[in-house]
Amino acid sequence: MAKKKYNAAFKTKVAIAAIKGEETTSQIASRFGIHPSQVRLWKRQFLDNASAVFEKSQKKEKKLEKQVQELYRQIGQLTVERDFLARKSGLL
Repeated sequence: MAKKKYNAAFKTKVAIAAIKGEETTSQIASRFGIHPSQVRLWKRQFLDNASAVFEKSQKKEKKLEKQVQELYRQIGQLTVERDFLARKSGLL
């Protein structure tokens, strides 16, 4: 029998249902058609990795800030070059 693959969205639904605590693990497993141990595993994985959501967003923000700073540096350099060339050509 081949192992069934579940996508991240499905695992997230199961984990959130388990975290809510409105149903027992067995009820959640029955509703989603999986083994109760799978519910416990996905809940634990979800909780263990929840902080990564915020870490990734902070890393993205830092990366974007770096890109913005680099673009401003390039704009400044191009402005200086344009002004220099304009003066040399007699346009200014």
